[in-house]
Amino acid sequence: MTDVRTILRQAAEALGDRLEAELLLAHVLGVNRAWFFAHADDELGTDATAAFGGLVRRRAEGEPVAYITGTRDFWSMTLEVGPATLIPRPETELLVELVLERLPAGGRVLDLGTGSGAIALAVAKERPDASVTAVDFSEPALVVARRNAERHGLQRVRFAASNWYSAVVDERFDVIVSNPPYIESSDAHLGQGDLRFEPSSALASGADGLDDIRRIASGASAHLVDGGWLLMEHGWNQGQAARSILERTDLMDVFTAQDLEARDRVSGARLAVR
Repeated sequence: MTDVRTILRQAAEALGDRLEAELLLAHVLGVNRAWFFAHADDELGTDATAAFGGLVRRRAEGEPVAYITGTRDFWSMTLEVGPATLIPRPETELLVELVLERLPAGGRVLDLGTGSGAIALAVAKERPDASVTAVDFSEPALVVARRNAERHGLQRVRFAASNWYSAVVDERFDVIVSNPPYIESSDAHLGQGDLRFEPSSALASGADGLDDIRRIASGASAHLVDGGWLLMEHGWNQGQAARSILERTDLMDVFTAQDLEARDRVSGARLAVR
């Protein structure tokens, strides 16, 4: 048998990442990472060692840690994720912050392309007074999102199958938020790293990566209340293009917000008060 310290060191060397090794072993043992500090000299049983070795091999072959463990932390929640959903990224938390800044008391939020439900559930958790609707074209993704809502006691969030606005034709919202696909369809990164395993429909959007951003922007005014906001995540190099798209609509006060690495990450605009 091998002790915890040694098996973690070996896995970290194999993966080139200590954190990933710890996350995988914590998943096998059903513990949190802090447990390793007090149990570094504990010996692992044969079954645990074999199970951990299998997960390390899967990660070494490129499978994302989030898909191996079936979970990903986002905001203050642990969410179920899987091959039907995009893996929530830390930079997307900026979208949540911007929604919360602009959402009035008792306001209505529409999350377009909700995936695992990350944005919608984070907003609902922080603002129990809000009415949150989350839509996605993928039924398997909605199954995951509904399980996440139940897991966190947020069943009041309404989920619906929708091709962007198709399920909310006659509804208006105070904030429309989306982390849509925004990678160029020919981008070589789609065949590399974690992106190989994530659903392509949640990643790529046409030759310039902006097809879905255009669709969302063009339909927003019909679904916003007066003064309501549209907020969309995009790639670090798409800020100017996203603003240009928004400026060609009837929305106003177009802006781009940067993430913690000072990269353009979210662009938005609001409908004028008529």
